[in-house]
Amino acid sequence: MKPARARGLPGLLVALTLAALAVLSPAPSAHASTDVGTVAAALRKSPVYVDPAASAQLSATDAASLAKKIEKADKPLFVAVLPAGFPTQNLFQNLRTSTGITGLYAIRLGDRFDARADSSVMPRTAVGNLVSSVQGEGAKAQLNDFTDRALTNISGSAPASWSGGGSGSGGVSTGALITVGAVVVAGGAGAYTLVRRNRRRKDEEQQAALDRLRVVVDEDITAFGEELDRLDFHPAEAGADDAMRADYERALDAYEQAKSSMAAARRPEDVRPVTESLEDGRFSLAMLAARREGRPLPERRAPCFFDPRHGPSVADATWTPAGGAPREVPVCAADRARLADGADPAVREVDTDYGRRPYWDAGPAYGPWAGGYFGGGLLPGLLVGTMLGSMMSSPSYASDYGSGYGDFGGGYDGGDVSGADFDPGDFGGGFGDGGGGDFGGGGDFGGGF
Repeated sequence: MKPARARGLPGLLVALTLAALAVLSPAPSAHASTDVGTVAAALRKSPVYVDPAASAQLSATDAASLAKKIEKADKPLFVAVLPAGFPTQNLFQNLRTSTGITGLYAIRLGDRFDARADSSVMPRTAVGNLVSSVQGEGAKAQLNDFTDRALTNISGSAPASWSGGGSGSGGVSTGALITVGAVVVAGGAGAYTLVRRNRRRKDEEQQAALDRLRVVVDEDITAFGEELDRLDFHPAEAGADDAMRADYERALDAYEQAKSSMAAARRPEDVRPVTESLEDGRFSLAMLAARREGRPLPERRAPCFFDPRHGPSVADATWTPAGGAPREVPVCAADRARLADGADPAVREVDTDYGRRPYWDAGPAYGPWAGGYFGGGLLPGLLVGTMLGSMMSSPSYASDYGSGYGDFGGGYDGGDVSGADFDPGDFGGGFGDGGGGDFGGGGDFGGGF
């Protein structure tokens, strides 16, 4: 669950005070014994850590310049330069756990290089492509090239724990503390006002998204209700058995559940249970139809990708969105025939500020709507390369429209403190496996991270 944000002035004052004290605190010794905990502690304070035993790889000046570049970009990118003999067993996973911050982690280990990231910050394929693009370069060039390319792709913001460097002194003067206190008090009221204004604007944006989404969902509910009205079935009719009656009852329950869930919706993410209910109801009707006609019962499949109102899909077909790559999508019988004939499928279009558009190019609010129909990890492959898919893969999407719509990432933004609450699969594989570079499999580096 996403950590709660500061809710008022006291919390802001505390945060500002801690940040100010962090600026004034002396830097930790660079010669502490090096282990994952030491590296993590350093990365919580600065985006770049160079192990004393690897100082020949990247000078202090170059490390400071790299750190400044990352801090200026305000992105959650962590870079560690470690000696060749540093233990690698579960290195990325342990470092991510110990650091506790959602982000992109890059490690130069001797002359080897690899990286891992939380999926909410950057997809694993993107990380692998970036790593591959810098293989074989010297340390300074490699780390700078990787950083430059990563900063244009990474999502999220820098963690609040980065202080921007220490004062270089061994202590904090009383005068400095008084100055800090005055600044905190003076800025606290303004910061509190800004937070309230931002929260109010976000609430208004969510309400506007829900209002737009409500039109489409109401159309879906109405369409399903009309299907039930047209259904020529009565539980007491001749030939009806208990299985048919159960299918019919489930369809009716799904209809009522969809209506009640939509009436109770207060945020865009509340819409997902509505379309989940409608998908369940349409499958129940498909089961009922098969029983009545003496056909084999249909397998449970996703609804038709082009318009879930078409009902459960009957097959997968190749489809290429405008400007995108081909992919397999679930289709109804009618759309399968259209595609086979070279015709356009019957696409669900919705109103946008630019006229009627397919739902996958209509804006982020339609993510919860689509997620209810196409859950279970199916949605990413269907929407890659579309406007909706691009929006849903960004970490800011989860805070506005809810998370978990087809494994597009967790509920933590880049830079958030999540502790050990992250997907270990994002940091798995042997060192070198994620980048497709020179290292090959886990090899001497042992098992997964």
